[in-house]
Amino acid sequence: MSEYYELLRVPRHATAEEIKSAYRQLALKYHPDRNPGNKDAEERFKEISEAYQVLSDPEKRQLYDLYGKAGLADLDLGGFGGFEDIFRGFGDIFEDFFGFERRAQRSRQPQPGADLRRRVSLTLEDVIHGVEKDLELTRRVACRACNGSGMEPGTQRQTCPRCQGRGQVASSRGLLRVFTTCPTCRGEGLVAKTQCASCRGHGVVQEQTTIHVRIPPGVDQGTRLRLRGEGEAGRNGGPPGDLYIEVQLAPHPVFTRQGRNLHYQASLSFVAAALGTEITVPKLNGKPVKLNVPPGTQNGAVFSIAGEGLPDLKNSHRGDLLVEVQLKTPDNLTPRQEELLREFLRLQSSD
Repeated sequence: MSEYYELLRVPRHATAEEIKSAYRQLALKYHPDRNPGNKDAEERFKEISEAYQVLSDPEKRQLYDLYGKAGLADLDLGGFGGFEDIFRGFGDIFEDFFGFERRAQRSRQPQPGADLRRRVSLTLEDVIHGVEKDLELTRRVACRACNGSGMEPGTQRQTCPRCQGRGQVASSRGLLRVFTTCPTCRGEGLVAKTQCASCRGHGVVQEQTTIHVRIPPGVDQGTRLRLRGEGEAGRNGGPPGDLYIEVQLAPHPVFTRQGRNLHYQASLSFVAAALGTEITVPKLNGKPVKLNVPPGTQNGAVFSIAGEGLPDLKNSHRGDLLVEVQLKTPDNLTPRQEELLREFLRLQSSD
């Protein structure tokens, strides 16, 4: 047999976690179930398991580092008469790495209920004022007939006949015995002697209900609101889950949102922009306002109307209404308009 550190492919100064990680990788590679009929892999699997048994024990590792295998001569390493011995020696490794448990028995610990999620579509008008909505939910709630116990009132629980109270059932897969949650008792090890007729022993029933929700002003696309205790019922006395409301904003026909600001595009002729003019700008909340556009305004110029944007979710501060000027070029000129424009072009060229 090769030297233990060499077998696990780790340096002598390797940490306990590095040794454990190396063993996990090698155990997966040489495991008999992954190498059926391969005697070399089977022998290597035993060798790396023996190496891990020594190097994972601080006392044995110290003796091995000082005296080599001779220092372990007086110790009972246990040996590995078969794979059952290996599994007993390294149960935590295989439970964690291969995804099975050798044995388990679950108690009726309280389990929290599942969270629910709902999307709510809002308009910008909803955002500026806040809104109240009624949401229709179908969720699991504690059975009122048995108060969530799953048993007929006055009856008791008994050991699950399928798993004998272990909470798990075993099946063989090659050399491994794989344990899965018992489908009869759902891992609890106990079942109702007489099941509740209303919930058929589940302790919960489906119920359709209406939740009244107050959505505050200032929410944005993707904002999540949490309503504690409005999710599904817990089990074995566990607390209910929560209801998460995710906001989606519907497109607005006039405005687009930029954070707390609102953006509005105002179409303006190039003559009005050159001479200056006054335009009417709509508001999301209230009557339109007048905006003076100074002479010589260029295409893409942005004017700000303070305090006419959206509120902040965390405070009462409101953003601004941003008005962007888009110059419009006329495409159906009358002969007189064309004559005047040509005269303007001539005068501009002579300057």
